[in-house]
Amino acid sequence: MMDSIRELFRIGRGPSSSHTMGPRAAAISFRERHPDARGFRATLFGSLAATGKGHLADPAIREALAPQPVEIVWRPGETLPEHPNGMRFEAFDTTGRMLGSWQGYSVGGGAIREEGEKTVASGTYGHATMNDILQDCERRGLAFWEYVAECEGEEIWGFLREVWRVMAAAIDRGLHAEGVLPGPLGLPRRAWSFYRRAAESSPYFKRRRVISAYALAVAEENAAGGEIVTAPTCGAAGVLPAVLRSMQEETDCGEDTVVRALATAGLLGNIVKHNGSISGAEVGCQGEIGTACAMAAGAAAKMLGASLRQIEYAAETGLEHHLGLTCDPVGGLVQIPCIERNVFAASRALASADFALLTDGHHHISFDEVVRVMLETGRDLSPRYRETAAGGLAEAFRRRGSRDAPLTGEGARRRSPHRGQKRRRTDLPAS
Repeated sequence: MMDSIRELFRIGRGPSSSHTMGPRAAAISFRERHPDARGFRATLFGSLAATGKGHLADPAIREALAPQPVEIVWRPGETLPEHPNGMRFEAFDTTGRMLGSWQGYSVGGGAIREEGEKTVASGTYGHATMNDILQDCERRGLAFWEYVAECEGEEIWGFLREVWRVMAAAIDRGLHAEGVLPGPLGLPRRAWSFYRRAAESSPYFKRRRVISAYALAVAEENAAGGEIVTAPTCGAAGVLPAVLRSMQEETDCGEDTVVRALATAGLLGNIVKHNGSISGAEVGCQGEIGTACAMAAGAAAKMLGASLRQIEYAAETGLEHHLGLTCDPVGGLVQIPCIERNVFAASRALASADFALLTDGHHHISFDEVVRVMLETGRDLSPRYRETAAGGLAEAFRRRGSRDAPLTGEGARRRSPHRGQKRRRTDLPAS
């Protein structure tokens, strides 16, 4: 059955769960197996190689294997058999003799899997589909968050409070930071200006602008390599925190309500991860932003007092209307269109929750069916549109002959003269 939601919500540094957190974790594990090694070689394949530089995979691997020298080999045109994000690590002694090797995959959300390893879930949850969970909860009168606590144990609440602390801290840091994000695009941070303009807006526009500022804050922190929580990935990490913070302020609720909504969101994300995919390299951005929107929509509906079926409907709508979304990061960076997608998905999550609450929760297409269709759609997508930066918006940007092109290979190593520039505001109250 399904894994713990501890495997879904991972605290770490951006900008990518698949391309940064996963390779870093694999490198650390490999180093521990070969403590006497005096040099390493890391070979990255497929999507992991195609956008690895823009996702900062190489510094993550070098830091994990430091202080020993590391040779990194990029093979974007070669894909290993089990997943688009393949990698191989090799350890050497002082004479150049190989001490050992490991080959595996970064499968999404920061998780790694060794080649040939069968995916065996921990069995934390007794059910694996929304339909089964829904029926069980209705039969016993349980809320989704109560089902999570029953399966995970009461200690899950301490974990979720820490997850919420990190999420909230990322919002606060992002709202106070200005400057230019790392990378050749020279993309400025905008969360602070959005937040200031929201304060001057009418109530109708304020709600929309505040949630946009919150989503920007976390997505920009992620792009700058800050500490965030995968929800379900780094690239989609801004959606759920933005919705939770916005709903907390709108409803004036306490932390207990927030973490129960977080548990609900985790359950929804787990269902997608178990039965579909949250890997942009495998199914496109529908698996990342689409899942994040579904999680946030369900969480928002829960915080508004929705029934189980209304929560399921909100989540279904959030994922359904992201079907077919490609993953085409410009220059291989988690910036364009990734950051703005967090903003629009957060707003769509609230719209999905509002829509579901106007119904009795019954509808024709179930959440489980949408998850299955998302997986099928993702596998039918050309690899050009699955996190390789070979098509879509990334290709359009290259085609127009921008002064920043090429943004892969050597071009990705160039950085703005303001690389990582970050100024903190002193006139903005903490949220």
